[in-house]
Amino acid sequence: MADGTDKIGLLSQQISNFAKMKIEALKEDFIIELEPLYDVDETKNLFGLALEHVLEIHYNKIRLLGDLDLSYLQVQKLLTVLNDLKIGRPIQYILGEAHFYGSVFKVNESVLIPRPETEELVDWIINENLPDVRVQKGLLDIGTGSGCIPIALKKHLPNFAVSSIDISGKAIAVAVQNAKAIGVEIDFIEADILGYESEQKFDVIVSNPPYIRALEKVEMHANVLKHEPHLALFVADDDPLVFYNAIAAFAKTNLKAKGQLYFEINEYLGKETVELLKAKGFNDIVLRKDMHGKDRMIKAKV
Repeated sequence: MADGTDKIGLLSQQISNFAKMKIEALKEDFIIELEPLYDVDETKNLFGLALEHVLEIHYNKIRLLGDLDLSYLQVQKLLTVLNDLKIGRPIQYILGEAHFYGSVFKVNESVLIPRPETEELVDWIINENLPDVRVQKGLLDIGTGSGCIPIALKKHLPNFAVSSIDISGKAIAVAVQNAKAIGVEIDFIEADILGYESEQKFDVIVSNPPYIRALEKVEMHANVLKHEPHLALFVADDDPLVFYNAIAAFAKTNLKAKGQLYFEINEYLGKETVELLKAKGFNDIVLRKDMHGKDRMIKAKV
């Protein structure tokens, strides 16, 4: 009986050893398998995000621990991520989360994946308004998506009473979940800004509306086109500033005196967006480039 137990124990140990895999070996598998879709540096970054998620340890700490053995279950989870990446699914949707301005946001295919250029817009607004941190202000975000903009602003500017509009009920459901998880209070409103009216006045209005023309689809990564919500991305080629026009008109009526309007914009339509705002009667217009030197954001005052 003892001999049989020993044999079973030995067999279990052999299976366990066989199932284990070193981190670096699995990283090489990711690089080889994803070569048709991503360059090596991007693949390493994707692997790091996946590893951090599965092990629930920050990737920098994992690197300090060295080339660890991964358990069978950990390997299987990472291989599932790899299979999803191979069909072009974005890593944020695979993991169900995205990092934005120091917080982790839940995301799914109902919302856009938060991007670094939007973090720059948020950072601009925070720095512009920090001197008035004790003053109670009202802020409206238009096109909430995951809620990354209004939630990050409320977290760092707690004196703001923040409202946020989105046409998608599914997007608002995600944003509500994120606001609760991060611990901020936002008034979410399901509405279409193209027809929305309100008597409420705001100190700040911000929006990252749809701005990509159909003709620009050829420049986009296939995984964005296939997986991210087109409603939040695209506008018609013949009226690419439709949302900027509507939001500027709304802001002209609903901003307080000296109120601020902030936009993330199409890098190819910076001058056109400035001219639109001038025509609407805005002043102190600032067109700002992002970290890549692209015209990406605008601030204007009434």
